[in-house]
Amino acid sequence: MYLSVSPEILALLVCPVTGQALHLATKEELIGWTAAEPFEGALITLDGSHAYPIREGFPVLVAGEALRKEG
Repeated sequence: MYLSVSPEILALLVCPVTGQALHLATKEELIGWTAAEPFEGALITLDGSHAYPIREGFPVLVAGEALRKEG
């Protein structure tokens, strides 16, 4: 998966809902997250409560585009 954001910029990104720092989700962290549109990966909050899709290398940090947790 390609992420078009440098590590320095990634370190500055926060969740638009909780204000928590975000990190690139591992495959294990992505289990159970879904979206109407396909996504390549996600940025996830430190507590795992919110995740935002990465599409075409760009993170989509819009609350309405957040991934949904199944179950």
